[in-house]
Amino acid sequence: MLARFFRSPKRSFESLSEQEILALAIASEEDDARIYLAYADRLRREFPASAKIFEDMAEVEDTHRKSLIEIHRQRFGERIPLIRREHVEGFYERKPDWLRANLSLDAMRQETEAMEDQAYRFYVEAAKRTSDASTRELLGDLALAEQGHEDIARMLGDKHTPEDVKHAEDETVRRQFVLTYVQPGLAGLMDGSVSTLAPIFAAAFATQDTWQTFLVGLSASVGAGISMGFTEAAHDDGKISGRGSPVKRGLACGIMTALGGLGHALPYLIPQFWTATITAAIIVFFELWAIAFIQNKYMETPFLRAAFQVVVGGGLVLGAGILIGNG
Repeated sequence: MLARFFRSPKRSFESLSEQEILALAIASEEDDARIYLAYADRLRREFPASAKIFEDMAEVEDTHRKSLIEIHRQRFGERIPLIRREHVEGFYERKPDWLRANLSLDAMRQETEAMEDQAYRFYVEAAKRTSDASTRELLGDLALAEQGHEDIARMLGDKHTPEDVKHAEDETVRRQFVLTYVQPGLAGLMDGSVSTLAPIFAAAFATQDTWQTFLVGLSASVGAGISMGFTEAAHDDGKISGRGSPVKRGLACGIMTALGGLGHALPYLIPQFWTATITAAIIVFFELWAIAFIQNKYMETPFLRAAFQVVVGGGLVLGAGILIGNG
């Protein structure tokens, strides 16, 4: 009774007949061809060269599928058993299209390499565990075919995406990353780090109470994060500007805004006022230089200009907060 309860609903590979192994290979080739075509459809508008690679890869998979079907027809007849990779224990799986919808171009390339490598390793290991000579030969042939797919992928990549085209596509990917994540995140970090300096340090020097200062910093940071996040998401849907999903941009902006303020609010959990204040000031110093570094790296702002704008501006806001708190 317990054995039946814990029994896996999947078949073990060892229990498959040669016909079922061949049917499994046919279904796998068909599924992978569909995945490559789905990639091509997603990439065709922005990355036509890479889309062509995936179209050709799908054609290769379809050619192998037809060859496998012909072998099945010769050995077992017309009826192919219905068996797929998700029916077999230990067999590599593929995610459905809706879980692949947000993959980047680099992620697609890596996924393709992993698909072919997984298939090759699976067939090699399966051949080692099979004692029947004809089955071992069949699995070995499939392993060689999958290994050949990797060579074909590289060949097609060299054909359709020479270095200049690949460089242009990589630049497009980088630009999209900057527009969707870095730019709104940087705006949020600047706002959260700089705009909360005055209220936090004003509260600190006015009250000399670290807990009250922490509450002021927490409310200012969270409030600013929510406000900036909704503002970023609402003001541009990304369709015309090409800046990407408003939800992703809003989350990036809102989270970084809150973190920017919390960075120098959290030290006021320390009960000693001057210890907390000195710690917060040190964190502010690193926050401002981090912003200047990000501006220089991703926004191509000259480092000295970025440092002057951010560090001097932040210093003025900090000074204003201290003066107001001591007033």
